[in-house]
Amino acid sequence: QVQLVESGGGLVQPGGSLSLSCAASGSIFSSNTMGWYRQAPGKQRELVAAITSSGDTNYAGSVKGRFFISRDNVRNTVALQMNSLKPEDTAVYYCRYWRPGLDVWGRGTQVTVSS
Repeated sequence: QVQLVESGGGLVQPGGSLSLSCAASGSIFSSNTMGWYRQAPGKQRELVAAITSSGDTNYAGSVKGRFFISRDNVRNTVALQMNSLKPEDTAVYYCRYWRPGLDVWGRGTQVTVSS
């Protein structure tokens, strides 16, 4: 099994920056994908950004150019740098780890963008 521990999040003013981190432990296979999803109140959970173990990335159109995802395959961590934050970025952000036969979610961390 795999366990995910998220850190970061909090309250930030519009235009500000915030960083999220997620550490995976357990049965980490070399080939996997890690990413961040978010869910705002009353909305469905959506992909924010994902990165494969080989470094290929995928971003939601709404965050392209503002958010940047990275990972450390030695430490099994994934980070999300969020810049130029907007009120509509407010949501609970979830870390996800998946590979064939396994799909694990973190517990989520709140990000609030407000003045």
